Amino acid sequence: MKIALYGRPVNLNQVQLAEALIKNLQQHGVELIIHSNYLMFLRQHIPGFKDMPVFSTHEEIREGVDFLFSIGGDGTLLDTVCLVKDAKIPLVGINAGRLGFLSSVSRDNLDFAMESILKGHFSLDERSLLRVDSNKPLFEGENIALNDFTLHKKESSSMITIHTYLNGDYLNSYWADGILISTPTGSTGYSLSCGGPIIVPQSESFVITPIAPHNLNVRPIVVADKNVISLEVEGRSQHFMATMDSRSVTIDSSYQLAIRKENYKIRLVRLSTENFLNTLRKKLNWGLDTRN
Repeated sequence: MKIALYGRPVNLNQVQLAEALIKNLQQHGVELIIHSNYLMFLRQHIPGFKDMPVFSTHEEIREGVDFLFSIGGDGTLLDTVCLVKDAKIPLVGINAGRLGFLSSVSRDNLDFAMESILKGHFSLDERSLLRVDSNKPLFEGENIALNDFTLHKKESSSMITIHTYLNGDYLNSYWADGILISTPTGSTGYSLSCGGPIIVPQSESFVITPIAPHNLNVRPIVVADKNVISLEVEGRSQHFMATMDSRSVTIDSSYQLAIRKENYKIRLVRLSTENFLNTLRKKLNWGLDTRN
């Protein structure tokens, strides 16, 4: 078995977790390949850390890798989407962060999780992606997202106007701080904090959520993900911020954007003790009496 490891080279809190994970996998005879930047980070903070094979791009892990382990939080796991792309490599999120909707393996159940995965005692949870097409290059060609795409004001306190269309039919002009298009996976992220609904992963839909709209009767709307959502933006400022998951770029009003469902999905590994409903109850503290 061959496993790729990825982490962000910024968080010292995850070093011990990464060391424990690597020792666990090596003891089971697993062949490891690690992201080059993350290897340099671990070598700086773990005395005597040995070299191992490295990768930096999608092409270097496209063939022969059985799993990709993301060490960090949900944001770290989102980074791996552009590494895996359409290679169908299952993702395992090792949660060294806080909330962890996607990174379901914690420090406490690390040994159980590794044993379950190595024995094949898991299921694969397929999640849809969104893609952004534009009349100009965006995100250096890495224009897919597991969570969401946002269009946001950047250099002014003034609101912006986002003209929005579904399959070419006019939907609305949002006068707001921005707009957010999320997948079902992303519905528990930024969209939720902006008042959007929670969508179960298999619902085959997008959520269009205005960010701080001027008109309070403008609410989030759920549409089928077979729709193509087109956006045109204007405002007093000449520049706006576009984001896909954790990546961001600056655009102007000359950009014409179209959001659609990607034609392949990402696979998340789910242990027998975890499912979406359990995660909701646990992470959002549903069913708990918090009264003093």
